[in-house]
Formats: sequence, structure tokens, C-alpha cells
Amino acid sequence: TNYFINTNLRMTAATISYNGAGITSAAGVISLLSEPQIELKIFALNKLNLIVHEFWAEISDVVDKIEILYEDESFEERELSALVASKVYYHLGAYDEALHYALGAASLLNFDQSSEYIDTVVARAIDQYIKQRIQLCDDALDITIDTRLELIVEKMFQRCFDDGRYKQAVGIALETRRYDMLESSIMKSDDIPSMLSYALGIAMTLLQKRTVRNTVLQVLVRLYTNLSQPDYTNMCQCYIYLNEPQTVCNILNKLISSSEAELLMVFQICFDVYESATQHFIDDVMEGLGIKQKPAEVEAPATEMEVDSTTEGVKPSEEPIKTVAEDSAIDKKKAKVGSILSGEVPIALKSQFLIRKNTSDMLVLKNCKDASRNAVCHTATVIANSYMHAGTTCDTFLRDNLDWLAKATNWAKFTATASIGVIHHGHETNALKLMASYLPKDPAGGSPYQEGGALYALGMIHANHGAAIIPYLTEQLQSATNETVKHGGCLGLGLAAMTSKNSEIYEQLKNNLYQDDAIIGEAAGLGMGLVMMGSLDEDALSDMMQYAHETQHEKILRGLSLGIALVCYGQLEAADPTITELADDKDPVLRMCGMYSVGMAYAGTGNNKAIRKLLHVAVSDVNDDVRRAAVISIGFLLFNSPEQCPNVVSLLSESYNSHVRYGAALALGISCAGTGMKEALNILEPMINDPVNYVRQGALLASAMVLVQQNDHTCPKLKHFKELFTKTISDKHEDIMVKFGAVLAQGIINAGGRNCTISMRTQYGHTNVPSIVGLLVFTHTWFWFPLAHFLCLSFQPTYLIGLNKDLKMPKMKFRSCARPSTYAYPPLLEPPKEKEKEKVSTAILSTTAKKQAKSKATAMEVDPPAEEKKEAKEEEKKKQEEEKKEEEKKKEVEKKKDEAKFELLTNPARVIVEQRNVM
Repeated sequence: TNYFINTNLRMTAATISYNGAGITSAAGVISLLSEPQIELKIFALNKLNLIVHEFWAEISDVVDKIEILYEDESFEERELSALVASKVYYHLGAYDEALHYALGAASLLNFDQSSEYIDTVVARAIDQYIKQRIQLCDDALDITIDTRLELIVEKMFQRCFDDGRYKQAVGIALETRRYDMLESSIMKSDDIPSMLSYALGIAMTLLQKRTVRNTVLQVLVRLYTNLSQPDYTNMCQCYIYLNEPQTVCNILNKLISSSEAELLMVFQICFDVYESATQHFIDDVMEGLGIKQKPAEVEAPATEMEVDSTTEGVKPSEEPIKTVAEDSAIDKKKAKVGSILSGEVPIALKSQFLIRKNTSDMLVLKNCKDASRNAVCHTATVIANSYMHAGTTCDTFLRDNLDWLAKATNWAKFTATASIGVIHHGHETNALKLMASYLPKDPAGGSPYQEGGALYALGMIHANHGAAIIPYLTEQLQSATNETVKHGGCLGLGLAAMTSKNSEIYEQLKNNLYQDDAIIGEAAGLGMGLVMMGSLDEDALSDMMQYAHETQHEKILRGLSLGIALVCYGQLEAADPTITELADDKDPVLRMCGMYSVGMAYAGTGNNKAIRKLLHVAVSDVNDDVRRAAVISIGFLLFNSPEQCPNVVSLLSESYNSHVRYGAALALGISCAGTGMKEALNILEPMINDPVNYVRQGALLASAMVLVQQNDHTCPKLKHFKELFTKTISDKHEDIMVKFGAVLAQGIINAGGRNCTISMRTQYGHTNVPSIVGLLVFTHTWFWFPLAHFLCLSFQPTYLIGLNKDLKMPKMKFRSCARPSTYAYPPLLEPPKEKEKEKVSTAILSTTAKKQAKSKATAMEVDPPAEEKKEAKEEEKKKQEEEKKEEEKKKEVEKKKDEAKFELLTNPARVIVEQRNVM
């Protein structure tokens, strides 16, 4: 028997070796699987493993025999049979079965080999492992993870380490919730600080579950702490996300007590905290440091930046900073820290930058004013002026056109007065003195629209930083009797106390809501949401939702819908129960509130589940307002990945429903704001010619948002869109609603003296709370024009400012490694040239013409007719124009050749977002 077995083995081996290069069938090898001898079966499996990728179709007919061998525990080469079966199922496209048998042959898999089979099996294994780890860690399910899966994943981690692919290892570790491997991936890399920054960025943009994100941040904080030189800046950024103000306070105390060398880092951390954290968080930090906020000197003269003999310095006030103990160095440091955290220094720097660099195009405003022939366009021009001069304190246009401005009546006067607050946004020192002539006075007789607008303006000036003005606004709101004044007071108080979670202010606004007045209730509902923003406070949500079901006023419902959405801000999955309740409500306004709540709760996360929900409602709800809100909210979800938004809303932009098309336009404007993205503009451009007027309005507004701070170099289509804005405004036959959008678009594209962009992110990746508020409330301009002023909250100055330890601006220059024209201001609008008067040809009488004809009848030559002469002149003119254009092009090319390859910018410098990479 042994003789025959050995003979068969030798013969088969000889046959295969002889035909190895050109084997045409695996039938001979497959037949050995039916032999009773174990050695023959093992021999067959070894040979099938070698040829399975070529003859898998034949082998698939006997895969059941191979499976039987794997299931036989007494069979010696179970793993080998599993490996062959896995490869067969891989070629059949049954990847789950392929993975199942690959796990049975885990020790035989060569992960160093690069092949489609190995890559597919590993990918399926990792996906399966991720699914099980998420069930175990996130969903807290009691499951047991297959150890064979862990073995494959461990081998992949080791392969990444061996190949130096640490970023891939970080990605796998985050997805599999393997925090131990996350730490190993970072610590084993060659550049630990850059890997920490990479992991932090991934955690902030891709991790969508709050508990997981917080766990990862805690790991990163521990790693930052263990560095030879701890990175306190990024540590504090993590603690802002974790909402741990006391820990930030401890770090600042430690650095303040250390050497003078750490003082600049302290100041930088304070600037970052002020930019990224909420008002409530900053108040807790200041309280922990023992810093009391100074009462506002509201009647003091305007702040000026102090310049000494050696530096072009900037100070928050003309007087030296007062401290509790003049002799204490720590107290002096804390006083400077307090001036930063309280917003005194940052606001002063921002304001002075906007004032110095203001390059507003006044001719644009003049053209808008000349074309405004009705109250709507009049209001639009006033709003556009406030956008163009937001924060610059430049009210020249208003002063030069007082008679024209006086035409505003009722709510138009309210809006015009409130626009002063936008222009002076951030200039808090003399805000009351500035608005004194408009504010409510003891003797009755003032215009309630003017007084209400003034209170609204005060709130706008102190938005998100209103500790000093809150007592005044509270007093005015309590003493007011007119509904218009109360409307302005509620809006102003909500803006000043934004994110403060102040229960007293909330109760006062709630009392105004319970008056059941439509005008007061709308502002009160919004104000309540602003105060409790991001808290997900159960009592506040209960109060607002209960009253929303009781009231009969749609205006109050709309105000509450905004308020509820703001309370849900940033809460991720914690807001899901509230969102579900709102989305299932019978009232369409509350369903609309549910859609905005999705956008606020998951703002910037790009959460797939949330996007699916919004898309479903956008095409299925019976109410147009709900569908529009659902599409707009997609823009809030995707602003961290704007390149995805055009793909998501491209089909919606062609919907039969005009409200969905309008929502698609605004979604593009919100998510792609300031990017100049071609894909977004390609979708918006045809929408400007939409047959429905409000869709054209939305397309104009959105295109202006996308084109903020772009020039002809960064976005070649800028000139074309500006011409469209101008043409729409000057067209006498254009619809008023479209003109309103075009005028506002001119203001948006020139925002803040052309020194601001629209951005919902800080430089560290945090969501900018005022920007979110501004854009959300701006979408409700659809219902209420005065809310258009909220958009100024999303205007972010693009500057680079260097300070020394005395918080002064030294004379210094920054090098921009790009040609000056690359990021230059777009050219100002040129005034129209006067047309040359054409000479009128003298009239010739018919009798004179006859005489001339007779005299020339004998002549052989005949002059060409007058028409031919005109055509010849026109051709000459065209040739001259073409020659001029060619000469201009040549000059431009020569200028580019002669242009410097870099630029030196003086402190403070205008540096737009794209330019930061070349500084």
C-alpha cells in the first residue's frame, strides 16, 4: 500500500511539474480530495492553494469537500483547508464567508504579501472588528470579540509600525476604539508633536460621538502633558472641548507663577480661549483666577490705541492697567490676563484693524441707493451699508444721506437704527453715548421703532460680550410698555447674554414671552434660546416646547423654533430625543424647528445619520417651510468639509419644488462660505436665472457668501458675478425680491470694509458660536427683515497681529511668500466715463439733394452711400478697441513678470485664510 501511495505522489508531482507553466485543468488535483488517504488530501490542498487563483471556478464545485475537511477537528491541516476555501469564496464574491474561513487560517496568512486577496480579507476583518468594538464600547452591548479578529488587527498595527505608516495606525486605532494602540502609534512615531496635532485634528473633525471624542481628548491631554516640553496651547484647546474651565485655570495659574519666559504663552492661551470658548466658560476661568470684570465705562470717550516712541503700540485704553496690588508681579500679570479674557484687548485690536484697513467701495452703495425706488430696496441698501462697514465705525454714508434715510418709517426705521449697532459692532466703550439720541428717554414722545432699534443695536454692539450692558438692557426692558421697544429689548438682551446661561435673564425673557404678544413673543423666544444656547437645559426646553404647543401666534412659534434649535446646539446624540419629538409633531413650524435642531446639534460633524434624516424630510414632508429648513441645515452639517456639499445638494438644486431649490442655494452659501469653490458656483450660476423670484434671491445671497474675500486671481468668476449683482440692481423690470437679494449680496461681498470673511470655524478647528448664531438667524430673514443684521456675527476679520509682552503692537513686518496680486483687494468699481458727444449730420433738403444729383450725373465716379460709410467707421472703432484690449493684456503680462515674488506686510496685516499657508 505504501508503495502505491508513494508511486501516485511521485506521478502526480511529476505531471504538475512537467505542465507547471501551462497547466490547463485542476481536475487531477481535485480528484485526490476523494481519496481516502490523508496524505493525498493534504497533498491536494497544498497544490490547490498554489493554483486556486487561476482555477477557482473548478475548485468551487468541490468547495463543500474542503469545508468538511476544515470542520473535521481530527484533520491535521484544518487551517490549510480553511485558507483554500477562503480564497475560493473571495473569487466568488462572498466576502463574509471568505473572512470566516480566513480567520480559521489566520496563522497561515502572510500579511507582508501585497495582493488583492490579502487586502480584501484584512479590510473585511478590520470592518468586522470595528463593528464589534463599537457595539462593545459605544453601545455598551455585552458581546465577546473574536480573538482571531484581534490577531489580524494586531498584525496590521505591527505592519503599519514596521512600514512607518503611523497616520494609518492612528486612523485604525480611532475607528476600532483601541486607545492603547492610539497612544503607541503616536509615541512610536519620529515626530510626536506633529502626530499629536494630526490626531487632534482627526478627533475634532471625524469623531461624531461625544463620549468617544472626549475619551480620545483625555488620551491626547495625557500625552501632551508627558512631553519634555508640555504643549499647553493644545492642552487648553482640548480642555475647552471637554468643558473643563477649572483645569484651564490651573494651567494658567501655574504658568503665571513661573518665569517671565512663559508670559507670552499665557497671553497666547488667553487669546485662544477668548476666541474658542463660550462666554460661560470664560467667566468660570476668570472666576477661578480671581479676576473680576471691570464695570464698563460707557460714557468714556472712544478708545484709541496708544503709540509710544519705540513701538507702534496698541493698548486697550489710554490709562495704565490698574491692579489690586501694584507691587505684586503676579497681580500685574493677572490684570493683563483679565484684560484679554474679558475681551477688552481682543476687541480693541479687532476694531482698530477694521478701522485702519477699511477699503469700502462707496460707489457700490451709491448705485444701490440710486436704484432703490421702494421701501424694500431702501431697507436693503441700509442693511448692505451696515454689512460693508461692520465694525469699522464708518457711518459716512448715513450722515451724507440723512434726508434719504429719513424716508424710513415704522419697521424700516427700526432696521435703520439697528444698523448703527452693526457698524459699531464691538466698540463698547462709548456705546451708550453713541446711541443716546435714539435710546428710550423718561418723557414719552420718542418713536418706539427708533427706541426699539436702538436697544437692538446696543445688543449687537455687545454681542457675546455683554456683561457691562446687561443691567441697562434689563432695566429698559422692565420699564418699557410699547411692544416694539420690548421687541428690540428682548433681541438686544439675548445678544448681550449669549451662551451665558444666566437664569435671571432667562426668566425675564420668559415673562415677556408669556404676555402672548406676537411681536414681543417672537423676540423673547429667540432671546431665550440665545441665553441658554448649547445647554440642552431640560427646564428651558420644557418651557419653550410647552408654550409652543399652547400659543396661537405663528410669529411666537417661529421665535421659539429658533430658540429651541439654539438650545440643542453642539449636543450631538444627546439631542436626539428632542429632535425626534419635534420631527414627529403635527405643527409644521415645530417640524421646521426639528430640522434646524438637527443642523445645530450636529453642526460641523458631517454626521451621516443626520444627513440621511434631513434628505429624507427634504423630499417627503408635505410642508414647504419644513423641506426648505431641512435642506438649509445640510449646510450647517457640512461646513467642516465644504467640498462634499455640492455633491449632496446638486440634485436638490434641480428639484421641482422651488423651496427646496432655495434651501439648496443657501446650504451651498453656508457650507462653502469664503471658499470661492468652483463646484458651488457652477450650481449657483444657473439658479440666478431661475423662474421663481425667491430662488434667484437665494442664489444671489449664496454666491456672495461663497465669493467673500476672493479676487480675480483666486476666483476668475468674481467679475462675472459682480456684474450680475449690478445688472440685477439697475434693471427696472426686475422683481423687488430679487433686487433685495442683489443689494444684500453687494454688502456681503464687501463685508467689514473688505477685510472680513464668513467662517464658522476658529483657526484651531473649534466651531465659532457667534457665526453659527448669525447664519442660523439670518436664514429667517425670509420671515422678518430686521433679523438680517445677525449675519454680521459671522463676519470674521482676517488679520495677523503681533504683540509684545506689554500687549503693544511693535513695528514689525510679516513675509508673504506669494506675489502681491495673488491675495490683493479686488479693484474698486470705476465710475462710468462720460460719453463723447457725436456730431449730428446736417439735414439736407430734398431739392438740394436733387440739384447735387444732377450735377454729379455726368461724373464717372459715384460716392459710396452713407450706410457704407457708417459701417466702415464702426469697423474702425472695433479694430481700435481690439487693439486696446491686446495692449492691456500685454501690459498685464509684463506687470506679472516684473511683480515681486513675495510681499512684506506691516503689523497689523490683512492675511486672508488661504494666505496663512504662505506666511
